Amino acid sequence: MMPEYKISIESQTDSKQFDFVDKQLYQFNVSKIGDYEYTPLFILLRDSEKKVVGGLEGFIGLGWFHIGTLWIAEELRGYGYGKALLLAAEQEAVNRGCLHAYLFTYSFQAPEFYQHLGYDVFGELEDFPPGHRRFFLKKSLQNNS
Repeated sequence: MMPEYKISIESQTDSKQFDFVDKQLYQFNVSKIGDYEYTPLFILLRDSEKKVVGGLEGFIGLGWFHIGTLWIAEELRGYGYGKALLLAAEQEAVNRGCLHAYLFTYSFQAPEFYQHLGYDVFGELEDFPPGHRRFFLKKSLQNNS
């Protein structure tokens, strides 16, 4: 006879429980693809007083570079700083062995910016959030080196 299991919906959980679940998935993944690690990548844009006025945050793993955040202060947009940060991050990703990059962006952000720099849309969610779209983009970095 199969034991009885119950699903519990929890707004908060003990971090040990989440760590346990995360570790179990990691071990399963390792059994299929081998050991792997994600490493963070941070690139900052600073003014003459060393104040952060832009930045890019992402992580590298499994031959891919994920761009999580790219932000430039509003008054500096349109001067090429976003492109410079992205290209510097891509080059660093290539230096660390990445072959590809990917990201998610919204229709009210800058999908055209990424497309202009060689990213291709491979997925799209309509009404996410309602009235907008979420785009999934990728780029081969093999020609960047």
